[in-house]
Amino acid sequence: MRNLRCVQQLSSGDAAGVRALAWDATNDSVLCLRDACGLLNLERWAGDEFQQIASWDPPQYPYQILDLRFFGDTNSACIVFDGGDLVVVREYPDDEEKIEIVGSIDSGISAAAWSPDEELLVITTKANTLIYLTRDFEDLVSLELTARDLEISDRVSVGWGKQETQFKGRKARALRDPTVPETVDDGRLAETNEFHEPTISWRGDGAFVAINAIEESTQRRVIRVFSREGALDSVSEPVNGLIAPLSWRPAGNLLAGIQLFEDKRQVVFFERNGLRHGQFHLRPLDGAEHGTEVPIRALQWNVDSTVLAISYDDRVQMWTMGNYHWYLKQEIFEPSMLWHPENPLKLALLSKSQDKIQRLQYVLDVCSSPIVPPTDYGLVAVIDGKFLKVTPFRQANIPPPMALYEINLPANANDVMVTLREAAPEQSSQPLFQIKVLHPKQTSRYGLDCGRSEPPTRVHEDGTLGQHQPETSLENSGSERPLSFEVLSPSTEPGEFRLAGNGSLLLRGRLLATGCTSFLVTPSHLIFTTSQHLLKFVHLATNLEALEVPPDTPESDERCRSIERGAKLVTAMPSIFAVVLQMPRGNLETIYPRALVLAGLRQSIAQKKYKNAFLACRNQRVDMNIIHDHQPEQFIANVGIFIDQIRKSEHVDLFLSALKEEDVSRTMYRETLRADERPDADTSRVQNGKVNRICNAFLEALSGRKANVKNLITAQVCKNPPDLDAGLMEIVQLREKGSDQVDEVVEHICFLADVNRLYDNALGLYDLRLALLIAQQSQKDPKEYLPFLQNLQRMDTLRRRFSIDDYLGRFKKAIRHLCALSAFAEVKSYTTKHDLYEETMGLYRYDEEKFSSIMQLYADHLRNTSQFKAAATSFHYLNDMTQASECYRLANQWQESLSTATLIPVPSDQLRSLATSSAQSAIETKDFRAAATIFLDYLQDIPSATKYFCKGYLFTEAFRTITLSSQTDLLPSIFDTGLTENMATITELLADCKAQLTAQVARIRELRQKKKEDPLAFFEGDINDGKEIPDDVSLAATDAASTMGGSLFTRYTNRSMTGTAETGTSRRSSKNRRREERKRARGKKGSVYEEEYLVSSVRRLVERVNSVGDEVGRLVEWLVRRRMVERARAVEGGMTEVVGLCGTAVKDVFGVDEEKALLVDDEEGKQEKRDVPVVKEFVRLALLSQPGN
Repeated sequence: MRNLRCVQQLSSGDAAGVRALAWDATNDSVLCLRDACGLLNLERWAGDEFQQIASWDPPQYPYQILDLRFFGDTNSACIVFDGGDLVVVREYPDDEEKIEIVGSIDSGISAAAWSPDEELLVITTKANTLIYLTRDFEDLVSLELTARDLEISDRVSVGWGKQETQFKGRKARALRDPTVPETVDDGRLAETNEFHEPTISWRGDGAFVAINAIEESTQRRVIRVFSREGALDSVSEPVNGLIAPLSWRPAGNLLAGIQLFEDKRQVVFFERNGLRHGQFHLRPLDGAEHGTEVPIRALQWNVDSTVLAISYDDRVQMWTMGNYHWYLKQEIFEPSMLWHPENPLKLALLSKSQDKIQRLQYVLDVCSSPIVPPTDYGLVAVIDGKFLKVTPFRQANIPPPMALYEINLPANANDVMVTLREAAPEQSSQPLFQIKVLHPKQTSRYGLDCGRSEPPTRVHEDGTLGQHQPETSLENSGSERPLSFEVLSPSTEPGEFRLAGNGSLLLRGRLLATGCTSFLVTPSHLIFTTSQHLLKFVHLATNLEALEVPPDTPESDERCRSIERGAKLVTAMPSIFAVVLQMPRGNLETIYPRALVLAGLRQSIAQKKYKNAFLACRNQRVDMNIIHDHQPEQFIANVGIFIDQIRKSEHVDLFLSALKEEDVSRTMYRETLRADERPDADTSRVQNGKVNRICNAFLEALSGRKANVKNLITAQVCKNPPDLDAGLMEIVQLREKGSDQVDEVVEHICFLADVNRLYDNALGLYDLRLALLIAQQSQKDPKEYLPFLQNLQRMDTLRRRFSIDDYLGRFKKAIRHLCALSAFAEVKSYTTKHDLYEETMGLYRYDEEKFSSIMQLYADHLRNTSQFKAAATSFHYLNDMTQASECYRLANQWQESLSTATLIPVPSDQLRSLATSSAQSAIETKDFRAAATIFLDYLQDIPSATKYFCKGYLFTEAFRTITLSSQTDLLPSIFDTGLTENMATITELLADCKAQLTAQVARIRELRQKKKEDPLAFFEGDINDGKEIPDDVSLAATDAASTMGGSLFTRYTNRSMTGTAETGTSRRSSKNRRREERKRARGKKGSVYEEEYLVSSVRRLVERVNSVGDEVGRLVEWLVRRRMVERARAVEGGMTEVVGLCGTAVKDVFGVDEEKALLVDDEEGKQEKRDVPVVKEFVRLALLSQPGN
């Protein structure tokens, strides 16, 4: 689908007398050998003038230059003359001669060719010998070309094709083996005055060389293939009419030659083994005299094997191959050309008629119509000699070499251009597209209207249609064209994209991508293919400098997708979301990339063309939620327009059934928007209530018009959760109207929802006929549901509804119907069975007798299930104080237990026993206030009450109890003893806290210093017993280690240093996680969890010290009151010291002020906020202050 387009043409000045050309690939210049004024001049053409390198006298005999080669590494040229001389010309000689005849062959030279690596020179002499010369012109191989070379072929002729071997029986033609040729060539020479000189051609890798020469003994042209070492590898099979031109394709698979017939000529191909491998016919030449054929002088492949140049005496033709068809792409009326050795589509032309040298640069470019909707028909024009193959891919996807239209041209075409008509749109008589064709000596124009089924029409210069006489010339037809493409998009500013020869895609000199092989520009995207076999889409922004090229992630990014190896872009049609690609072989593939589809979808949604958007979603399998999610408010406001445009109820159902809560514009299709239009990725992926909001909007829109009941049902059923009852009620209403669509609608709702759920919901509506309709659409056995429904039909209404609700497990509704049946015994049994006490009590709240009966059942249930507090309250309501007192006791509510026991009333000894057991329970739970109160109020045990008041640091209450009972003798024996015991306890606690703080804070400092100095030893342990780690041991974590166990510094925080945001979550199994949690809880010394454990321990210690501050304050105050001043001062001093240590420890351990928060890693590797512990100030007693303190 690509044409050869000349993008650069440079012409030299006077080039009279130039006999040969050569490329200097190093300087990208042309060397020419000129015969002028009796001298041979070697000149370099670079720029606008010729620079002479050397000049010398020509040979004294009539000569012909067989080969001119320039060596860039030595800045020297080698000229091979047919007389046998080999001349080397040095551009910058050092100690050597500038011009030197390095060798001479007496018999003369018939052909010569350098190997591609310029290390070997192969020469055939006029004495039928083959000579290999090295770069230093040393004789490497010398052998004679004889008829014995033909014996190397192992092909044996058995006479196929001869008259006597042909079967002439009946139906012989039908029985003929198609693999056997009708005739077999014997290799006779062409009956023309062809050139008899040999031709030499090297394979692209320089491993083999082919020589096309006439074997005089057999009068047959033979292609001999020799290895680089000079060994004969193969000879060609006999081919009639084979002539001299020969060129080995640089790719190495084929050798091209020319075969002449009486009425035609063709290019024939050979394999390396000499066997034929296809051919294609050459077309008659324009301008040749009638009855004569212009001789073919040479064949030349370009360096990348894509173009075959055929040189005639008066012109050069360039052929390319695609999909096994050969296209004639260029015809230049110059007889001599030379391909560039490195640039595949660059060549030099020698024009002897105009005495000038031309340098031409070609590109393989697709000629397509503008890619601007709505005229983006994808019109592509392909040149093939006198035929122009035109295909609008929007109308017909026809693979090459075929085409929808084939235009017969007046002459071979060299270039073609397709443009839109310049006339106003209302002038419908003008064709939509103008096709301008450039021929070697003229131009022609054609018109094509893709909107009509008419072939292209020739256009006059005045714009009228009809026959047209071709022009005789076209001025500046070969003028220089820029290697760039101007792009003007309606939504962007003018920009210039360039594809450099090295595959760099540039925008105004700024590199966008490397490895680019082809590109296109649409109004919204830059599309390009890469050498990594990817197709990429770049959103065109208002500011072209801010273009965002997607990464090579086709598995996760809709802007990038994988394509077939070597595929290139042909054209794009945004109106139908299509991109046409051509594979390396030449076949086409039309794809519909998500980026184009979504761009068209969003445009249709913005224009409220919901039908186009819906059909695109359905055809291209795009999530239909994008129709709402792209512009949700607009869609909700225009649901009626959506329904009017869609029309078909099936399409409305399809849209509603595809709804989901996810916002696809923020998830799967987020990357297909421009960066400035892209929604925030942090927004929640789920829109709560989105589906219900859309369904309600559809129900509201459908209710005001004559709507299909199926759409109403779909809108109800597709809610989240599905409103099956509302959908079933639509069927009920339809049935009541006597509609004949009931069965169809029932089948529809059964398709949308689970038929078993529908059956249950139909029963829940207490409509047995509806349940029967649903059951008939299910896989249920009629033997099961028919008797069940018949049994229900025979029941009265309340019993039927109770049975249905009980069957469906709706026990709360069932108990209501059972209560209405006035079957109280059955109600109690059903309530007990299904734990419906609260519902049943609510139903009987105005019937005291039945309410109390149910309450009794409920109280027993609560007691049996160990809910003693609630059970006690229930028994208390029922005035069952015995059970209430026991339940209160079991619930550790001693006040209520003793109070209800008093109300029974119980004997005094039982009450004292109950009080004693309650007091013991309070002591076990360290509720000393409660225990003391029981001893004081119920047991009248003043000493015990005082003792436990003191244990709870309630010294004031203990002192009040003693004085109130006038038992002051208890002060020294119990009160003072309690003070002393509490002082010992507090002193021991403070000593432990001090020792713990001192040890743990010091250890934390030590660990942090080790972590700072040697992180490896801290996290991994000393892996080398303190010795220096050898240099040959790699400490970097491998990918496997990072994936499985985490890296050196992240395995204990569950964070990946290279993962994405979602990979921070723990990937460990629950078993491993529990193991790590146990290790973390133990905080074993030397482990990585020790520091965390110590920090938590310090936090707990600070909290413990804060909790005993009030108790210590009361203790100190009463020690002073009881004249124990030194003891009080010791306790106060210890407490003050510990509080001070806690304040210092908080600053050292947590490293921040007390008011600030700290972020730490929890067990799951997530950071959470933990407040720094605050040390509560301890207020010292003023009576104990001493001077200086």
